[in-house]
Amino acid sequence: MRETSHIHIQMDQLLKSQFEEVLSELGLNVSTAVTIFACQVVRQGRIPFEISLDIPNKETIKAMQEAEHIASDQDVKGSHDVDSLFDELLHD
Repeated sequence: MRETSHIHIQMDQLLKSQFEEVLSELGLNVSTAVTIFACQVVRQGRIPFEISLDIPNKETIKAMQEAEHIASDQDVKGSHDVDSLFDELLHD
């Protein structure tokens, strides 16, 4: 059996509790989860998932701006519920 060593990390208490709760549901503990993470980093030679800011890409930003424009444009026809939408579509 290989010799083991300890890692000490500090983490926000709420995050730690939520982390442990999810891991428990998966049948894991923090030590096993961190070991799995470390094995994947070594195996893949990188962080095994994408790390990015939660910033929408250009296409999404454009769609959001278009939606805002449509929502604020009084000349754009719209419906407030599915029934009125279908009435408009079927009677035009």
